[in-house]
Amino acid sequence: MQKEDLSIHAALCRLSEELRRMGVRENDWLVSSNLRLKLDGLPYSNQAAPSDPGVAVYFQLKGKDRVLACDTWDRVADNIAAVAAHVEALRAIERYGVGSVDQAFAGYAALPAKSETWRSTLGFGPDDIVTEARVLAAFRERARTAHPDAGGTHEAMAALSVARDEAMGFVCGAK
Repeated sequence: MQKEDLSIHAALCRLSEELRRMGVRENDWLVSSNLRLKLDGLPYSNQAAPSDPGVAVYFQLKGKDRVLACDTWDRVADNIAAVAAHVEALRAIERYGVGSVDQAFAGYAALPAKSETWRSTLGFGPDDIVTEARVLAAFRERARTAHPDAGGTHEAMAALSVARDEAMGFVCGAK
């Protein structure tokens, strides 16, 4: 017996139900894909598969705009179903009492742009010769003030360690 493929309509029903259970109102979500849409904004179910089966689901939750996207699967319906399954997993986070949906979405936020390079963090100019010994010496010197035990912070020490590792990668790559 061959398994029948999931229809777009069935996938949308799953998604709608999971979003409803998470507290998203019926008219507060939208699916974006490369499928033609009906007047209600939802894709027609029986149409040729687009070359890009990825989907993005936009919705508002607790007054904040959210988006979940998936292009893992070869079919639009499967990507919609994957987003529905992900929403179900997000709801489980709160049910199990370990975290919150807000914490989960915080993990999707873009990280701030890196403002410093390893050269500036370690005090190297653009034309300075960089050797393993000089990297380690610069790291030790700055660690004296960056380390939390010396009045610095965990963040400053972590940034210094990352700079050291990047510089060592540069030195090793230059050999």
